[in-house]
Amino acid sequence: MSRSPPIRMLVLDILKPLEPSLVDLARTLARAKGVDGVNLVVYEVDKKTETIKATIMGSNIDFNDVRKRVEEFGAVIHSIDGVSVGKKFVREVKTPQDVLLRVP
Repeated sequence: MSRSPPIRMLVLDILKPLEPSLVDLARTLARAKGVDGVNLVVYEVDKKTETIKATIMGSNIDFNDVRKRVEEFGAVIHSIDGVSVGKKFVREVKTPQDVLLRVP
């Protein structure tokens, strides 16, 4: 049986309660198996919640461990907005269609 290719990057849309803090969530996610770095950005704040974009980088990210830590934190993954898998990290490339559609 062959091993699955490693996850190198995840971009997640996460809904979390205002407390615990964003710093605490970042540190919790940074301790997940295979994670080398975490970047969290708040892009919406409600009375009781924050919606954040989480970019997680690593050499072999354990998605199940990441999801477990998010849920234990009282948060939920709304969507997986990006993923890079394989021997090398592959960056997104702009195409002529992106320009026509004005994709940022």
